[in-house]
Amino acid sequence: MEKGYIVVTGAAGFIGSCMVQYLNEQGYTNLVIVDDFGVEEKRKNWEKKNYAHVVERYNLFDWLELHQPTVDIVIHLGARTDTTEFDYAIHQELNVEYSQNVWNYCTKHNVPLIYASSAATYGAGELGYNDDHDVVEKLKPLNPYGVSKNEFDKWALQQTVTPPSWTGLKFFNVYGPNEYHKARMASVIFHSFNQINKDGVVKLFKSHRSDFKDGEQLRDFVYVKDVVKVICWMMQSMVNGQWSIKLNGLFNLGTGTARSFYDLASSTFRGVDKEPNIVFVDMPLDIRDKYQYFTEANMNKLHNAGYTEPFYSLEAGVDDYVRNYLSAGKIW
Repeated sequence: MEKGYIVVTGAAGFIGSCMVQYLNEQGYTNLVIVDDFGVEEKRKNWEKKNYAHVVERYNLFDWLELHQPTVDIVIHLGARTDTTEFDYAIHQELNVEYSQNVWNYCTKHNVPLIYASSAATYGAGELGYNDDHDVVEKLKPLNPYGVSKNEFDKWALQQTVTPPSWTGLKFFNVYGPNEYHKARMASVIFHSFNQINKDGVVKLFKSHRSDFKDGEQLRDFVYVKDVVKVICWMMQSMVNGQWSIKLNGLFNLGTGTARSFYDLASSTFRGVDKEPNIVFVDMPLDIRDKYQYFTEANMNKLHNAGYTEPFYSLEAGVDDYVRNYLSAGKIW
């Protein structure tokens, strides 16, 4: 099954560590895992996984130059993902320049590339949530993180020399195991679970728009197990030479169905076999004017590319996450 290496960046993080786990479960162990491994609290995300090499993020390109490994594909999930980090220079370095270096390596060595973009690129959704390339230049992200992801998407689409196969995946609201280290940036499910255990009540943000009731803000919540399944499907298509060059480009990755935060919190209560007890609090001022009230992925492009597997419903995904990971104190 294995020829060259699969390089996974961000492997100590939330989605990256789940990616490594899923690859392990599919029989892939010839992995080069890349991240800033000095963050001790993330250690349990990666130390028991099966992999061939551990490479520090800042050392990746020197390592590749020194060892000249055969690489089958790079899955670039590493990024600064904090939407409340307003120093753009940090996002520019990690999300744009580092990604350009990954792209250039893949181009030079003829290696397929799958990288993480974000639904944060869509801003307030003025132009909808369609992964067409012609809207990318017009998008207006609401925070520096979204700007950096869109800047790299724009740069990638402008390149005339590219990896043989490449996709940028616009992740919508991903939730699931291994996100405990993300603090404020962890999913509402993670925070709701902890609030239920501590106080028996979940606090959701009030709506500060007249067209949305409290708790009825809508997002496309996608379970991380579906995300990594899609990536693995793409990877296998690319490595096996089944991926058409015409498919190269940006893809939405959500479920295609927007759901309310109220539904999300209620599902979390059901996951611990309790009746919902939800109260509403004011949204912090620092994010109030940068808050997405509605996101919903148009998933036609992925389906037309041949992906036909069903996605977890919100209820099924939250139930699996709460019962088998949060309540059990386990990572994936």
